[in-house]
Amino acid sequence: MNTDEPFWSDVSDEEISRERKKAKELKQSAWWKQKRSSGICHYCGKKFPVDELTMDHLIPLIRGGKSIKANLVPACKECNNKKKHNLPFDLSN
Repeated sequence: MNTDEPFWSDVSDEEISRERKKAKELKQSAWWKQKRSSGICHYCGKKFPVDELTMDHLIPLIRGGKSIKANLVPACKECNNKKKHNLPFDLSN
């Protein structure tokens, strides 16, 4: 998949905003702090300082993903930027 191609979504701006708010709240939780404490990026497997990891939605919000624990992983900024709105298996193409 070419990540430069435009992507159309039928998820409303309100729903995306609501899910981003949930993600922001989860970032403050003990669960998230424990999840990223290893410093390992979910995608490349490299170790980073904890403050360099971002929260990534495996299924992006724009594609209907939710801000729930099963859909959130720590990712380095490079992998998160590379993934954009793609699904994890889209990265291997």
